[in-house]
Amino acid sequence: MEIVRSGFAILAWALALGALGAGVLAQGGRVSLKLDVLTHFAPLYLAAAVAALVLAFAGPRSGRNALVVFSLLGVAAAATLMAPEYLRPRGEPRAAPDAASTLKIVQFNAWGGNRDAEAAVRWIVAQDPDVVVLEEAGRVRGPLIDAGYREACHGCAAAIFAKRRPVRRFVPFPRDGEPSYITSATYRHGGAEFTVVAAHRYWPIRFTRERAQTESLGRYIATQSKERLILAGDFNSTPWSFARQREDRGFGLIRRTRGMFTWPAARLSHNRLPAPFPYMPIDHVYAGPGWATVKVERGPRLGSDHYPVVVTLAPVESSAR
Repeated sequence: MEIVRSGFAILAWALALGALGAGVLAQGGRVSLKLDVLTHFAPLYLAAAVAALVLAFAGPRSGRNALVVFSLLGVAAAATLMAPEYLRPRGEPRAAPDAASTLKIVQFNAWGGNRDAEAAVRWIVAQDPDVVVLEEAGRVRGPLIDAGYREACHGCAAAIFAKRRPVRRFVPFPRDGEPSYITSATYRHGGAEFTVVAAHRYWPIRFTRERAQTESLGRYIATQSKERLILAGDFNSTPWSFARQREDRGFGLIRRTRGMFTWPAARLSHNRLPAPFPYMPIDHVYAGPGWATVKVERGPRLGSDHYPVVVTLAPVESSAR
């Protein structure tokens, strides 16, 4: 029995020190893109530190106090990364569910290998959204068009579908043989125009390309009127990333998704990592100050390794009335 208790203590020390070390190193993400990659896994550090704290009481009494202290330090290191996301002021106007002229947006990385595309389309259509932003539209694209949604850009990495025709659209030219990672379309709603920008970003470990996308998207957003602008997509970036926080500030928009875990949705992610539960909020929806938030919710598993996000907005004038 003593051997088992010692084994628990060894495992607990490994988890506590690993969580603490990773959490401290992740703070270097303030100045280093490479260290910033560590920030995305903050929920795993938190889980490891909590597990170490529990295991500390299953191990021998000798050294337990020190193990508890280091476990709590690991919890603090992870919580320090994550807490600002949940403590930040909302900053956006709110609207009641019965607000007039609401606009519903579905953001969903449908995954090119989706084997349950029909169920995904049925769910999307049942939501009756005004705008659907899809990444890796794949098998979902055709049935969604058959259901009456118009596509703003065929073959784009980030596609926009809507019930109405766009007033105008913008699709940058492909680079390096790859489709553009952003698409933009302007529509009319409630007597006024609004613009939707869809994005499908690289993973942050592709430092050069991710830096280029950050700069180009920031430049494009800066050219747009922010009042009725909506930005949605798979950013492959969590809100506890310092790079994401800098970009959030630069957009001049309000992110309406708050720490909503959307990846992975499958039991195994597409890169074969075990995923018993989602641990990364990487699908985001932003909107300008001219939109009030009615509701933000996460959808069900739909054959992709991402969960969909549903955001309902209302024009601020409408919600005020």
